[in-house]
This record gives sequence, structure tokens and C-alpha cells, in this order.
Amino acid sequence: MKFKKTYVFAFWSSLQLSFFVLVLLFISIVFAKLSIPFWGLLTFTLTFFILTFFIIQYRAEKFIFKRIKKIYEEVSLLDVADLKKESITTDIETLSREVIKFAEDKRVEIESLNVRENYRREFLGNISHELKTPLFTVQGYILTLLEGAMEDKDIRSKYLNRANKGVERLIDIVKDLDLISKLESDDLHLEISSFNAVELVQQVFDMLEMKAKKKHIQLCFDKAYEFPIFVLGDINKIEQVFINLIENSIKYGNLNGTTIVNFHYNPDKNTYLITLQDNGEGIKKEHISRVFERFYRVEQSRTRQQGGSGLGLSIVKHIIEAHQQTITLNSEFGKGTSFSFSLEKAK
Repeated sequence: MKFKKTYVFAFWSSLQLSFFVLVLLFISIVFAKLSIPFWGLLTFTLTFFILTFFIIQYRAEKFIFKRIKKIYEEVSLLDVADLKKESITTDIETLSREVIKFAEDKRVEIESLNVRENYRREFLGNISHELKTPLFTVQGYILTLLEGAMEDKDIRSKYLNRANKGVERLIDIVKDLDLISKLESDDLHLEISSFNAVELVQQVFDMLEMKAKKKHIQLCFDKAYEFPIFVLGDINKIEQVFINLIENSIKYGNLNGTTIVNFHYNPDKNTYLITLQDNGEGIKKEHISRVFERFYRVEQSRTRQQGGSGLGLSIVKHIIEAHQQTITLNSEFGKGTSFSFSLEKAK
């Protein structure tokens, strides 16, 4: 049985005091030549021991509690309400546990803040670069026109078209940022309805057919789906998911490659798992955990050559999560990448 250390302290203190008093009494009896029976002397000593034990025990606990309470009050992050008087002992186990827990919580919080700070710094650097590039491009063309190139009709038309492309890229970035902001703040209203996912994917295939042909990439299903697959979701947002993912597979796909879409029904969850698989360049392991971050670039130089706002995969992730679903990524560098997400089956 484990006793409070205050009990041990009070016991030995009382025992020492009782022994000291007993010696004094014995000396007094010897010198005064008093006749006191042994049982009376023993009763007095025992009574004295019990009284001193409780007094020392009470005073020790009260003193320790007051001191620890003061520590709790001075350390603002420790809650005095968590302090229980009956749990305080001279080894300060309760305080030790609280301080250890406090230190661990602070360590985790500091690590989290450092990660967030690094992410914030990197995000600000990325977004400033994304905005700066088209802004300087547009400014350069306009300044060139103002400095006299406007007189040449061919140059004027060419530079204005290029400046317009820069403005369009800026608009795309702002739109994507606005969409992510709404998704993160739950401010985006999803219009949930039943739609044929196979038909939607085919429409996206048709929309991106010309882009795919430039790299001789084949867009196809894993098999012929004779019957429609009806799912629940916001058809416009899910269309954007397919566009972003398939465009991504085209951008980073190999020449003469393929992008395959397949559907797998999960009866336990009543959902369809939709997978988009390509045989492109793939993603290195160290990048996989971060590809859904805003503006994160797997390869800075090549990615910028491909264009885009750098927000496509982040938007995809937020849209799928807004549908209360998850998206996963599997990739092997040099062999290809697959994205999988689920949608609820329509009744």
C-alpha cells in the first residue's frame, strides 16, 4: 500500500519528537526522584506521538498546498481549478505530472506553430511569385506599347494579346483563391443532386481532347460502362475536380501515354470509388504529402513552364472534403500517379 509521503514525514517527525520528550521525562523523573508507573509514561508518550503526528501532517499538507497553489497562480497556463488539495503530497507528484503535461503540450504547440510559420512564409513567397510574374509581364508589354510600339499595328496586336493572357492568369489565380477561401470557411453552398458520373467524365474527356492529342495521350475508361453510374454531389464542383485531375495528368503525362478512369462500388459504404490513373512521370515520395498544398511545386522550373495557378490539387481536395469524402494519392516516381476519391451512390 502506497502512503502519502506526508504521512511518512509526519510519522518520523512525531517519533523523533516523542523519543526526545520521553528522554526529557526520564531525565526529569530520575533527577526529581518521582515515582511514575511505566504504563502512565507510555500512555503519555503515545498520546503525544499521535497528537504531533496529526498536527505535523495537517501543517505540512497545508504548507505544501499553499506553495503549489501560488505556483499555479503565477504560471498563467496552469489552471488552479485543476488543483485538488487532497492529491498534494510532499513529493509533489501532482505538480510534476501537470508540469510534464504542460511542457509536452507546449512542445507540441511550438512545433505546430513552427510548421504553420514555415507554411505561411512559403505560401506568401509562392503567392507573391505567382502574382508578380503575370503582373510584371503585363506591365512590360504595356510600357513597351506606351514607349512607341503602339504605332506598329502588328506589334500592338501581339503585345495586347500577350498582356491579356497575363491578365487572364491573374483572374484565374484570384478566382481559385476565392474558391479555396469559401471552401475553407464553409461559405460555399453545394447544390447536391443526382448525376451520371460516367457521362460527366466523358464530357470532360471531350473538353480536354485537344490538349491530350498534342501529347498523344489517350483519355479512356478501364472498361465499357453500359449502364449509367448515378452519384450524389454538386455536379459543377465535381466536374471541376475531374477537369483539374485530368488536366494534371495531361500536363505531367508522357508522350503516347494514357489516363484511365475507373469506378468501383463499395456496398459497405454505399459509395463509388473513382480512380484516375496515368502512366506519367510520377511523384517522388518526399513530395507526396504536400502536393495538395496551395502553390506547392513538385518541380519549380518545369511546373511553371506548364502554367496554371498552382491551386488545382488544393481545390480538388477542398471540394471532395466539402462533400464529406476523402481523396488519396498513390504515386511511384517514373511509373505514374493515381488519385482516388469516393462519392455517395444515388438512390
